[in-house]
Amino acid sequence: MIKTKNSVSIEEFDGKNYQIKFVEPEDKAVITHYLRNVHNGISKHYKDDALKILKNFVKYKQGENYSIAEEEVLQQLLFEVENVPFPTPENYSFKFIDLFAGIGGFRMALQNTGGKCVYTSEWEKAAKITYRENYGEIPFGDITKESTKNYIPNEFDILCAGFPCQAFSIAGKRKGFADTRGTLFFDVEKIIEKHKPKVVFLENVKNLVSHDKGNTFKTIIEVLEEKLKYKTYSSVLNSMTHANIPQNRERIFIVAFDPNQVKNHSNFKFPKKIELTKNIHDILEKGKQEEKYYYPKNHKYYPELEKTMTSKDTVYQWRRVYVRENKSNVCPTLTANMGTGGHNVPLIKDNYGIRKLTPRECFSFQGYPKNYILPNLANSKLYMQAGNSVTTTLIERIANEIMSVL
Repeated sequence: MIKTKNSVSIEEFDGKNYQIKFVEPEDKAVITHYLRNVHNGISKHYKDDALKILKNFVKYKQGENYSIAEEEVLQQLLFEVENVPFPTPENYSFKFIDLFAGIGGFRMALQNTGGKCVYTSEWEKAAKITYRENYGEIPFGDITKESTKNYIPNEFDILCAGFPCQAFSIAGKRKGFADTRGTLFFDVEKIIEKHKPKVVFLENVKNLVSHDKGNTFKTIIEVLEEKLKYKTYSSVLNSMTHANIPQNRERIFIVAFDPNQVKNHSNFKFPKKIELTKNIHDILEKGKQEEKYYYPKNHKYYPELEKTMTSKDTVYQWRRVYVRENKSNVCPTLTANMGTGGHNVPLIKDNYGIRKLTPRECFSFQGYPKNYILPNLANSKLYMQAGNSVTTTLIERIANEIMSVL
């Protein structure tokens, strides 16, 4: 007896629901990268593997008594990946890859600048869910694996990476290049070496500059300039002064050009400061928020909060046992750990009491638009995603400067 239920979903490509020989953890990434590019030349890069996966999947489904054809599966999946708030622009002027993609802050900015993302990778499971909801694509996983790197298309213009900075094991202990193996920058280095993009666009915490007495930063610049032969430009910029976002967030940005492909690279300049015209009330949600965000009056720290938090025009920061006011009337730097255990949690006083920022407000303080989807995840995950992200509007301003050179 054949079932008439013919609906399928990307979620079924997870190796649990369809146990067949070809199952790879990257099935969902291959399928979604193929489908997102099915109307343009990039799809050929993913086509063979995607069609193999699809064939096996359909065979498995038919074995389950589904009456379903490959063409039908393709159409259903295509609708699923295209029916998202931030689809890839069909008319694009450059191609980029998004490494350590998080929730797609670089992607948002570069798509707004006219770019097409041809590959993305991120290993954190919850971030992948948020990325997929908004862009229709599931990122590839662990970029340290050769099999993951091998899916990167040969040609693209810009490599973007907000790479995590673990300590460089031997940085600064020998002259010339310090060995970057054992760090994730080494994987970025290998990808640059193989693909030679016109531009490398990196972001990191401001402390990268002073880490290990400056040796870590020096190593990265040395590798880019002396080993890979790129011309580098770097600057510490603040979302508050350079992106019209009321958050005090300083980050180091490195932009590197291949001088053989970009002859006029010396014209590149980081964006200038702009006036901060927005204040926290442009970002905070209006009206009473859900009860769970408010501190009850019987909370052990409530007396301390009530005593210190007197203004409705600033964001305070909870520092384990005391509250600190942000004197510049902007939001303090959002951190990845702000949803776990109370340290660094941004707090405000509104007409209804004292409360934490909501996840939506944190995303807004990073420049994400209101139609950016926050999936049904634990709030601690959403806070972490906002804290780990880049300020998209600042990335976009830098991307515009890169494009004026290209």
